[in-house]
Amino acid sequence: MANIVILGAGLMGSAFSVPLSDNGHQVRLVGTHLDGDIIEEVHESGVHPRLKVRLPETVVPYTYDRLGEATQDADLVVVGVNSLGVDWAAGMLGATLRPETPVLMLTKGLEGDGERLRILPDVLRGGLPDRLRDRVRIAAVGGPSIAGEVAVRHQTCVVVTGNDAALLERLAGMLRTPRYHVWTNTDFVGVEVCVAMKNVYALAVGIVGGLLEKEGATADYVMYNLAAGLFAQGLWEIAYLVDHAGGRRESVFSLPGAGDLYVTSMGGRNGRMGRFLGLGMAYTDAKTQHMPDVTIEGAELALAIGPTIEQMVMDGKLDAARLPLLRAMIHIVCNDAPVALPWDDFFAGINGA
Repeated sequence: MANIVILGAGLMGSAFSVPLSDNGHQVRLVGTHLDGDIIEEVHESGVHPRLKVRLPETVVPYTYDRLGEATQDADLVVVGVNSLGVDWAAGMLGATLRPETPVLMLTKGLEGDGERLRILPDVLRGGLPDRLRDRVRIAAVGGPSIAGEVAVRHQTCVVVTGNDAALLERLAGMLRTPRYHVWTNTDFVGVEVCVAMKNVYALAVGIVGGLLEKEGATADYVMYNLAAGLFAQGLWEIAYLVDHAGGRRESVFSLPGAGDLYVTSMGGRNGRMGRFLGLGMAYTDAKTQHMPDVTIEGAELALAIGPTIEQMVMDGKLDAARLPLLRAMIHIVCNDAPVALPWDDFFAGINGA
């Protein structure tokens, strides 16, 4: 049995407490400064107000100001904040984390600084103080994992990734249950690029629903052909980016890439926003009018890396011909541009050209 702290009481952070508790671990669920209502409800009733699920009795809620108390004897700290909260999490952990305590990241995304892209584990590490930066071991979970399904113990398959193979085996043993299946993968960069980029391509697949409605199609008319084409192009572009980052192709065509892109494309927040874009709404209008308090991971990623992607293209570091769908989505989100999918530019290089 281990003492495990989860920082972030949102959907995935809280859902992750279920397999941990099923394995007999003591879980301390620490909310961020934005999670006060969630922590209060879990404390009073044991029910997570957004998941609509009763969390295991071994899950103890903490407010963020008690993080130091929670991590005092922690065997593992799990970071489950959203992608915009990684710097905040690094600052909080910098004051409380022990160097020997490993960190496992659930948070997905990339960050651009105008010249290069960075995976979020590197962003977290860079935000830690000197006493921790080169000593703390960081790993991450990747793969098709809907929070609501994890919370109700649906069968789920993921990988745990990082650079320390021995740590990965230990973490996998801590996480595995008969319903939460875990493999190890040392392709840290490849996995993280896959699980981040899948969000913007799932947003693209979501556009199909809006296009269907815009055409006034009947209920028996579907656009699976179109959705599949966007899915395939997205996977092809992810493969190019993983190659560019020095990752391995097997991550693209297994759970972190194909698996995660599939599950994210099947619905959720990216799909909802994609529908509004397909109906002809500008991103800013759709966000303000319909999803003002919801984090749209695909759009947030486009905003976070869009300028850097364009600069890397201009500098010759990325081949524009290999990223037509990504650049179209960046234009749609960052510039409130109408949906215009560059079909004739898809699948460049697929025959070695």
